[in-house]
Amino acid sequence: MKKIKVAPFLPEEVEVNEISNTKAEIIAYPFEDGYAVTLAHPLRRLVLGSSIGYAPISLKIEGAAHEFDSIRGMHQDVAVFIINLKSIRFKIKEDVDRITVNYSFKGPREVTAADLDNDQVEIINPDVVLATLNEDAELNFTVEIARGIGYVPSENLRDDVAENSIALDAFFTPVRKANYKIENVLVEDNPNYEKIIFEIETDGQISPVEAFANALETMNKQMSVFSGVLDVDLESAPIKKSSNNNELKPYLVSVDSLGLSARSFNSLDRAGIKFIGELVLMSSNELKNIKNLGKKSLDEIQDCLVEHGFGSDHELDDNVRINLVKKIEQLKA
Repeated sequence: MKKIKVAPFLPEEVEVNEISNTKAEIIAYPFEDGYAVTLAHPLRRLVLGSSIGYAPISLKIEGAAHEFDSIRGMHQDVAVFIINLKSIRFKIKEDVDRITVNYSFKGPREVTAADLDNDQVEIINPDVVLATLNEDAELNFTVEIARGIGYVPSENLRDDVAENSIALDAFFTPVRKANYKIENVLVEDNPNYEKIIFEIETDGQISPVEAFANALETMNKQMSVFSGVLDVDLESAPIKKSSNNNELKPYLVSVDSLGLSARSFNSLDRAGIKFIGELVLMSSNELKNIKNLGKKSLDEIQDCLVEHGFGSDHELDDNVRINLVKKIEQLKA
């Protein structure tokens, strides 16, 4: 039976699952029916459109007058060089919005993105091939790298870079994927409440959690334009944050860290057991039934677990157990 309300139900639970440095899952619930998609759709657009990243915005190559030129001794013409350069993901190490970096290389050699890493910039994808030089080739170039959001075409940058530089299309967005799905969740015998599950992947310039935080901050700032005029209270409701990463961290350590003998470690490795948490989740009988695990190895494993604080009397909270199983499945997928 539907009850009379004067305000929609406020979600209280948030889970942050960092699957890797570039992938994360962010879950929020419970929402009233229809409210989840109302929030999720604009947030997804903001994650894709307002996340701050870095990109080269201009290039100056010694001996090249324009992007259709060529450099003596370099296999790639300048147009291909630019394509390769734009595929490299930079990150400025200093707290500045723009930086100019000079590079010089002599052949014969292959110049990769890793060669551009220095005290000023970090390279996220070091394996990209930039250019191939003959033995008589010399490559000197200057790249201007900026911090920004979204996509800015080179036409809009021509007046903002040095006159003798080649303006580049700047693709700042560090987010590769931002999706969400909505599932039903039970609240007080009502199965029509909703849960949002965001799946975010970045290129490594920023973490997916940072990208999501940027989107939330942008949304809040955009909405705050109404607060002063209409006297709207935009203070957030109390949230129960259940970030699983800290509580799960001790269980996601490799079994190699237990200092087991080669025989015991190899038995676990052949059984596909990678993490201490997998052993903690097992009962004594399950441990005994590990294939090719003798009594001596079993005793050694149990002793090591006790030494590391995971003895037979170690109890896992039901919620931690569920999240641990899910996290291990994600890591081993």
